[in-house]
Amino acid sequence: MPEPLGRFVDLHHHAGADLYRRRRSVLATGRRYAELGGWVVVKSHLGSTASAAWEARQEGLPVSGSVTLNHVGGGLETRTVERAVYQHGDDGPARLVVYLPTLVGGAHASKLNRVPFHPLLDVPGLRGTPISAEGRLLPEVVEVLRAARDLPVVLATGHALREDILRVVDEVVALGLDRVLLTHPTHPMCGLTDRDLAQLSGVPQVYVELTALTRLLGHHDGPRFSQVLHAHPRVVHSSDLGQPDQPDVAEWLELSGRWFAEAGLTADQVAKVTAGDPSLLLAL
Repeated sequence: MPEPLGRFVDLHHHAGADLYRRRRSVLATGRRYAELGGWVVVKSHLGSTASAAWEARQEGLPVSGSVTLNHVGGGLETRTVERAVYQHGDDGPARLVVYLPTLVGGAHASKLNRVPFHPLLDVPGLRGTPISAEGRLLPEVVEVLRAARDLPVVLATGHALREDILRVVDEVVALGLDRVLLTHPTHPMCGLTDRDLAQLSGVPQVYVELTALTRLLGHHDGPRFSQVLHAHPRVVHSSDLGQPDQPDVAEWLELSGRWFAEAGLTADQVAKVTAGDPSLLLAL
């Protein structure tokens, strides 16, 4: 069992530059997490944060990176993954997170008040990167999974729909990947149920993300938050924050403490979902 990367580990925090305006840059985000004793994985819908995370670590900051395989950032290409791995460096204690596409179609409309980062970004025009067709994962998705098996990365499902998430898990098992993170799977845009999570509990590679933003936007109430916490043995709690009009890091930690108390978690259980399991997922 690896030592926790920090007092808490946030696997999902948005920093600039990104598709939308964010509260802080990667370096400023790293400074804030260092002040609070945490570790942060920074994310951008525009592609890779790997080199920015590397630069932050050169300043002694607790930051690791990710690459999101949206078309605008290089798409579903193994070369995009490999380039991000090289940019991430070999000096850090945490794996790069590889997100399947997050700019996808679907009926769900976000409740966030979003301001594009750049006036030339036509956000609706960037949407629509599928990962399956005719009930099967696209060949390029399978190739990305093969690359994820052989590289020091964590595969995350992005904004995939329920059926595609389950297809990804099946392929992860078939290919022998040792870890996969289901990105906020009970958010309405993804749609996994507690029954799905319970059925996946016997797949040791599967980690389930429960984000603060899902609750802050009203998609989960207290009982639902508690249900998800108890529906799967490997739940990691992350923020999905970084938006200027949403709570900052310290506020998130305070809110989360109250939510965990309401859900009846012991101190050991809280440490597991906020530091232990996220550190185990990211471990090299």
